[in-house]
Amino acid sequence: MTERRLRLTAALIAIGLLLGLPAMAHAVPLPTLSVGVDEAKSPQQVSVLIEILLLFTVLSMAPAILLMMTSFTRLVVTFSFLRSAIGTQQMPPNQVLVGLALFLTMFIMAPVFTKINETAVKPYMAEQINAEQALTTALVPVREFMFKQTREKDLELFLSLAKAPKPKNREEVATSVLIPAFMISELKTSFTIGFVLYLPFLIIDMVVSSILLSMGMMMLPPIMVSLPFKLLLFVLVDGWYLIVGSLVKSFGV
Repeated sequence: MTERRLRLTAALIAIGLLLGLPAMAHAVPLPTLSVGVDEAKSPQQVSVLIEILLLFTVLSMAPAILLMMTSFTRLVVTFSFLRSAIGTQQMPPNQVLVGLALFLTMFIMAPVFTKINETAVKPYMAEQINAEQALTTALVPVREFMFKQTREKDLELFLSLAKAPKPKNREEVATSVLIPAFMISELKTSFTIGFVLYLPFLIIDMVVSSILLSMGMMMLPPIMVSLPFKLLLFVLVDGWYLIVGSLVKSFGV
């Protein structure tokens, strides 16, 4: 009898819930999303929409800007050379090296970013200058940083390739010419640092190979024996401290 009552009660509750669903759906409004093109009430509305579109375009190009116009290239290429010189394969992982290069880039570029914020971003947010003036002002500290790291030889190369007249001062050098010159200068510097990093580890590999060959252990891979010695050398000289410190100082920070 009790089981029959429980079944009857459960059935009544289910029927009540089913009957109450339409009322609940009617009581709770459902959100909708509509996309359309309306007539602008003022020219300012149009300009704001264009600025938002340009902002999203700049954000989509942020990785390329980070690679082309900051210290990221030199850092990440040098760290890749270091890992190859030690011979640790995938240690540290790519994510660690890229993350370290990214945060060091933020540290090195902090004075430049601060100057951009003070001279371009804040006046633009306060509506003291327009978007074009803000972009021109923001490029000034970035160009100063790139000029300090760019070799004149590389700059002359791209000026000749662009068939541009010889500039009288830095202000006349186009940014489209400065960026590739800056990049190949950074690549040359990072390759030079990579060569210096390879030398001590190469000496260890040659010594270990010679010892193994003289002992007749030709079937034993030299890398298995030399890797612990290279890691020991890197730890004893506090390698990360020396390399990171030298890289940061190379930018004049």
